[in-house]
Amino acid sequence: MAWDRERGMGDEMLTTPPTTERPAVPRVGLLDHLEATSGTPVAAIIAPPGYGKTTVLTQWAEHDPRPFGWLTIDQRHNDPVVLLRSMAVALQLVDAVAHPPLSALGSPGPSVLGTLLPQLGAALSASPRPAVLVLDDVHLLQNWDCLEAVASLIEYLPPGSQFAIAGRGEPPLPLARLRAEGRVVELGAGDLAMDGQEAGSLLEGTQVDVSQVDVPALVRRTEGWPVALHFAACSLRSGSGGRVAAADRFLADYLQFTVLSSLPAWLVSFLTRAAVLDQLSGPLCDAVLQRTGSAGLLETLERSSLLVTPLDRRRQWYRLHPLFRKLLRARLERRQPALAGELAGRAAEWYERNHLPERAIDCAMAAGDRDHAGRLVVEVALPMYQAGRTAALRRWFDWFETGGPAGQPVELAVLGAWLSALAGRPAAAERWADAATRAPSGDPPPAGGSTADGCRALLGAALCRDGPERMRSDAEAALALLPAASRWRPTAHLLLGVAHLLAGDLDAADRALADAAELGEGAGVDTATVALAERALVAISRGAWPEAETLAERARSASRGVWLEQHLTSVLLHAVSARLAVHRGEIRAAKEHLAQAERLRPQLSHVLPHYAVQAQLELARGHRALTDAATARAVLWDAEDVLRRRPSLGALGRQADELRAQLDTLRGNALGALTLTAAEIRLLRLLGSHYSFREIGGQLDLSQHTVKSQAMSIYRKLGVSSRSQAIRRGRDLGLLEG
Repeated sequence: MAWDRERGMGDEMLTTPPTTERPAVPRVGLLDHLEATSGTPVAAIIAPPGYGKTTVLTQWAEHDPRPFGWLTIDQRHNDPVVLLRSMAVALQLVDAVAHPPLSALGSPGPSVLGTLLPQLGAALSASPRPAVLVLDDVHLLQNWDCLEAVASLIEYLPPGSQFAIAGRGEPPLPLARLRAEGRVVELGAGDLAMDGQEAGSLLEGTQVDVSQVDVPALVRRTEGWPVALHFAACSLRSGSGGRVAAADRFLADYLQFTVLSSLPAWLVSFLTRAAVLDQLSGPLCDAVLQRTGSAGLLETLERSSLLVTPLDRRRQWYRLHPLFRKLLRARLERRQPALAGELAGRAAEWYERNHLPERAIDCAMAAGDRDHAGRLVVEVALPMYQAGRTAALRRWFDWFETGGPAGQPVELAVLGAWLSALAGRPAAAERWADAATRAPSGDPPPAGGSTADGCRALLGAALCRDGPERMRSDAEAALALLPAASRWRPTAHLLLGVAHLLAGDLDAADRALADAAELGEGAGVDTATVALAERALVAISRGAWPEAETLAERARSASRGVWLEQHLTSVLLHAVSARLAVHRGEIRAAKEHLAQAERLRPQLSHVLPHYAVQAQLELARGHRALTDAATARAVLWDAEDVLRRRPSLGALGRQADELRAQLDTLRGNALGALTLTAAEIRLLRLLGSHYSFREIGGQLDLSQHTVKSQAMSIYRKLGVSSRSQAIRRGRDLGLLEG
């Protein structure tokens, strides 16, 4: 028959689903979604290669009770005669249509669309039962007459029937109109990506011991790309040592044969060069690749599903799939290693011009441009630290250290020492500090002063290796050398104030700390918070508790949640806040502040000895005030360890000795004081005054009898028998000031 002659041309190979030797992972969620939308005329599955589009269609055909006509598109189907004949064959094979009139099949031109198309459409519309017609690899359909024929046949679909189109890119069919009319269900790469459970099933299906694999990490690395997971499974099953490398080789070969080999050479070159960028935009690609029209090309690539994904709704920024990018970049570095660095350098310049310094730094590092990267890091390091961006800072400074910190600009080396110290990395801080002493000064800024020499003096004050007097002279030198607009001036005032504290000059310390707080608050840096906490300690030492409360509240208001939780410089503020809470009788609040400080305390080290010892002495006093003598002794021991390495810390050494003597007088933990209520602590403080029980009752609005009863309770809890003994005991425990 004529029908059989048409099939004899080879189309029977295209009208059945392809088979695969690999066990397929059931895509239950996707099948449920397709089943729930079976009344929608068109199902479009558009994704890059390797996302299992055909597998999903095959599983759908197995589970759906409707018959599936299947047509895998190839280049021959860009002839309307061949396309319509093949579609008719596919539908007839599953009895979705009766034999349509085929008299026009041999006639070219208008007779196909004008005669056969309406006849095939009418036969489809009169289908005896609902059916699904699959057009797989629809991205290969490029002839406009063929595309118009498919679009027209969609309008002939009877209720319950569907067209299922699958391809690597969105075909020029009226999907936008169908989308607006609610007549298309769409599945993309995000929908087809496998989750952890499906990835585990894939591994099990290839005889991989899932218990020995970090499946979530594998899914994150591949972003659920099924073909990448398959190659990873093959590599894991082989048991070779280079599992990741083997999987990447398999994937590289796959992409070469399924993606790159089908693209024109100029487009492969574009993708390969663009792989130096972790994000893509039209202007960026134009600048880096020295071309024009990149914005339109990126939009076309996204529609073609060439593993290019938009990052915003306006389609201004895109990215390559991470594994695709990795393979392309390896290809570039293997074939043109010098070009990879040149392209990264151009990207760094573009990002800097467009006020994206963090991306500029990463690109400058990729280009190996230490000077450019260093200059940018100096500009952004302190604001990033204050924002809690410590992970990026550590990565950058570690990169500089790979070539050794020596030879870096002074300010970069000072930043390396300072930030390493605040991150609890004393060895790195010492290396950077040594580099700062050897770094060249460079040219002074035109506004006067010397940033390089000023930073060196500032670092000397911070390290405090030679005692308070040298610390003071270094801080004063920094203030004399640093330009008026330098970001380091608040820190110099802070260190000057601390130097005066170590020397025992509270008045000079408070003046310098006030300057540091004022400048720091104006600049939005955390120096202000530390300076205010220091001033609160000065006020406490003078017995000015209300002033101390005000200063501590200013410090907390000047700081942010991330700073209080993550930054080492918040330890002192927590210690001060704990002492103030004890003074108010708020034991729970005091414990909370101490707990916050204890989480950060391991980062304290001898690199910033004055801060480490001062903060730990205040924490030990806080624990002593809560009668936790064991913890107080442990914290004091850590402070004394720093003092053994840096013994010239002035007043701090004497304070440590005094605190050790006080703790030695305590027996155990003095647990009885832990049960003092806030009201009893307030009364204990008044017992230390010259007021009688009757006068104290008047101040607290209590009867003399009630005051006496509460006093007896305090005596019992403290293990004493008189008012004078209770006062001495309260002083020993830190509940009362001496």
